[in-house]
Amino acid sequence: MWQRVFGRSDGGWTPAQIAEGLAAAGHTCVPHFKGDDLGWTTGELHFPSGSPVLLARYLTKPDELRADLNAFAAELETMTYSPNAAPLMERVIQTQQMVTLRKPFDHGDEIKLDAVCEFLMQSLAGASDGLYQIDGKGWFTADGDLLVQEY
Repeated sequence: MWQRVFGRSDGGWTPAQIAEGLAAAGHTCVPHFKGDDLGWTTGELHFPSGSPVLLARYLTKPDELRADLNAFAAELETMTYSPNAAPLMERVIQTQQMVTLRKPFDHGDEIKLDAVCEFLMQSLAGASDGLYQIDGKGWFTADGDLLVQEY
């Protein structure tokens, strides 16, 4: 399952802050991050069981993310059943960085894995003045409030 953070700022948590935040929330993992001169680009969070949670960070200009953001905005434009769709479309267009998270299917403790992913999405969205989206579930504020349900 894919989850995405759409941040209006290009700042946010460093790999060390991600690992420390997870540990403080009771989610111990072994992190492995890669990066370049613009910051971290990919990460793997290895937990005691199952495949790792995979993260990737993209910056709008250097990674030429505009076409992808336009596709997400166009999808939101079709969600006319929600009054939040149009404002969200604007927020997506303002995105300066996108972080993707791939939740593995073979984790030994799905409840704990869901808590880890929720913590990551809310923390990364909060640190980047953003919001997040979970495939098949919807679009959420950094506090976890549902803005648009996906059907």
